[in-house]
Amino acid sequence: MSFRISVSGMNAASSDLDITAHNIANVNTSGFKSSRAEFSDVFAVSAYGLSQTQIGAGVRLEAVAQQFSQGNIDFTGRALDMAISGQGFFTLSDNGNTVYSRAGNFGTSRDGYVVNPAGQRLQVYPPNVAGGFDTGRMGDLRIPNGDAPPSATTKVTIQTNLPADAAPPTVTPFDPNDPTTYNQTTSMTIYDSLGAAHTQSQYYVKTATANQWQLYTYVDGTAVGAAQTLQYSTSGALTSPSPGSITLPAYTPTNGSAPLNITIDLGLSTQYGNAFSIQTQTQDGYATGRITGIDISSEGVVSARYTNGVAKPLGQVALTNFANPQGLQSLGNNAWAETFSSGQPLHGQAGSADFGMVQGGGLEASNVDLTEQLVNMITAQRNFQANAQMIQTQDQIAQTVINIR
Repeated sequence: MSFRISVSGMNAASSDLDITAHNIANVNTSGFKSSRAEFSDVFAVSAYGLSQTQIGAGVRLEAVAQQFSQGNIDFTGRALDMAISGQGFFTLSDNGNTVYSRAGNFGTSRDGYVVNPAGQRLQVYPPNVAGGFDTGRMGDLRIPNGDAPPSATTKVTIQTNLPADAAPPTVTPFDPNDPTTYNQTTSMTIYDSLGAAHTQSQYYVKTATANQWQLYTYVDGTAVGAAQTLQYSTSGALTSPSPGSITLPAYTPTNGSAPLNITIDLGLSTQYGNAFSIQTQTQDGYATGRITGIDISSEGVVSARYTNGVAKPLGQVALTNFANPQGLQSLGNNAWAETFSSGQPLHGQAGSADFGMVQGGGLEASNVDLTEQLVNMITAQRNFQANAQMIQTQDQIAQTVINIR
């Protein structure tokens, strides 16, 4: 029996060395979680229970417990590298099977899907029409490789200050080609449904009526509607039209695009002092754009950035947590699978309860403490040597007994 006890001790020490070697081998593996050997003693139990004089039968490896402590986050600058700061796992699809990982070293497949080195696809919550994300379902994250479609201008916002002491032009009637027939002019670029650019110009003409102006709008040199009357109060605030919104008649470009239906917002324009100025001049349309980069927010929102200045959300990274992460089954390739011991998966979003934040452009390093592992290696080696010495001692005792005459 004593030989078997010592052999069990040698096996236990060997298992401890194997686990330590596995930890040390993965000291530079992104998202790796170290393991710890947990042992229990062994007693031979009869049908009548355990005697008070019963001697134990050795030791056995009870469990290889994974340690899910946070690893350091190393910043790489790669657009699709991600790290979780806090609790949670990335959710991945492995040919239809759901697996989980802490390693965020993602890239793209030839089809544009965001995958890890094992080819498992990152799962995200898809965007919905309301501007948020559909957290009721998950799908593969895919980076578009085509151009972003254009969007026609529908709203123009202009915030100007018109000089209160301006005099009406001495030359009439208004002629956009004759600067002496108007006081001020501004222009901006707008876009049609095909993404083609057009020039929209506004001409401001002071009238003989106090605090009153006429606004003429032209697109590509063509008048759009009649003149609009702007009336200001004695304190310089716009009173008409109220609340400062002007809807222009439809303008149809000659390139085959849909008609432009534009509303001009002048609600913040004023009439102060003696200087003309432009504070704001914006429009909501844009041309066709090519993708220039990927942005990832701390909430895990992945957006594609285009040359036309548009940032289009592609999805929000789906995180998963478990009541007992140590119950997960390791699958290799930095992936784990759900088990009965881990409990049901809890899906959520970065920054919400029980979930950490997502760090774009970074990777979580292995949580292996190399110094601790080297010390543990020496301890396991000493344990193995001590058990081997016990076998040698027991052999000497057995030889002594055999040699008795």
